[in-house]
Amino acid sequence: MKRSLVKSFLLLVIVNATGFGSLKAQTNDLNVVTSAVPFLRISPDARAGGMGDVGIATNPDANSMFWNLAKTPFAKAKSGLSLTYTPWLKDLGLNDVYLASMAGYYKIDDQQAVSGSLRYFSLGNITFTDFSGNELNSFRPRELGFDVGYTRKLNEKLSIGVAGRYIYSNLVGGAAGTTNGTTYKAGTSVAADFSIYKDGSGKDGEGLSWGVVLSNLGTKIGYTNDAQGKDYIPANLGVGFAYTTIPDESNRITFAIDINKLLVPAPPIATGDFSTDSLNLSEYRNKSVFNSWFSSFGGGGGLKKLQVSLGAEYVYNEQFAVRAGYFYEDASQGNRKYFTFGAGLKYNVIGINLSYLVPSGNGVTRNPLSNTLRFGLTFDLDGTNAQ
Repeated sequence: MKRSLVKSFLLLVIVNATGFGSLKAQTNDLNVVTSAVPFLRISPDARAGGMGDVGIATNPDANSMFWNLAKTPFAKAKSGLSLTYTPWLKDLGLNDVYLASMAGYYKIDDQQAVSGSLRYFSLGNITFTDFSGNELNSFRPRELGFDVGYTRKLNEKLSIGVAGRYIYSNLVGGAAGTTNGTTYKAGTSVAADFSIYKDGSGKDGEGLSWGVVLSNLGTKIGYTNDAQGKDYIPANLGVGFAYTTIPDESNRITFAIDINKLLVPAPPIATGDFSTDSLNLSEYRNKSVFNSWFSSFGGGGGLKKLQVSLGAEYVYNEQFAVRAGYFYEDASQGNRKYFTFGAGLKYNVIGINLSYLVPSGNGVTRNPLSNTLRFGLTFDLDGTNAQ
């Protein structure tokens, strides 16, 4: 019963965060930017998860689809596949809430590559009851994102990528139907990613690489038949740098930083005047997606709206890796701050990655991944990287 209440509370939080409930003007100095389908911003990669969630400019692998698709043509293997499992809210004793992902790529030739990925977020099974506590039915809220992408080199060191995404979010299936003239339904959306990557490594593998990514540029998503009740998806601008040094033929060290800016406008701050607040909320709701990307830079806040990830990776003999990282978010945007650690093992064509997020924060600032291990597998399908 306790776990059912926790899940119901979790669903309520997500539903309100996505705007399915009534949008309220934010107050005080805390003006957190929220969006629908926030699962798209959860790191679906155990390697990056051990490095503070950096991945825009690190060396490419099968998970590049989730970070910077443009990296793919520079992968050593001709094709690759990744599988990752991320338990969610394990710290609260829940065992059936998780994010599972799969990604793969295939290099058509030395200049081009195609990619695909799938993210599936399950909130477990939730039992709905009436006010008397009698069970009505049960439902498993779930969300998924399916991607396809194409990447091409512009020259020996520079490449670009484009990806299309289909988003499905069914949070209210157990309560779907029509109530007081409002029809509740699953939400759908389509989006695109655009990315660029500069491989700065020399023949010995040392050098500074960088990347820029615009992700989740797409339509609003709604959970009712109200055309004005749709919400923004988490469009994002990311810039990343990674510097690799190779002391000798057996050791490789990479330092990386990612800076992300959510391209979603913050809800208006309440003034206390009903007419003014209603007008502000209406303008917020009716703003076009295109205008919302640019208006996300307004409203003050400046650097406080940026999220920063720092990561480091040490690799021995291209077989064993140790990783560490730090993630920072300003208090006005949610106050998430945490350290991560990870490790990786590569044998023949199979790679195993683990990451751990150190418990931090309290209450709403406590990360849902605290005290959990993320587990991932990678495969070089043609065996190019076999040791």
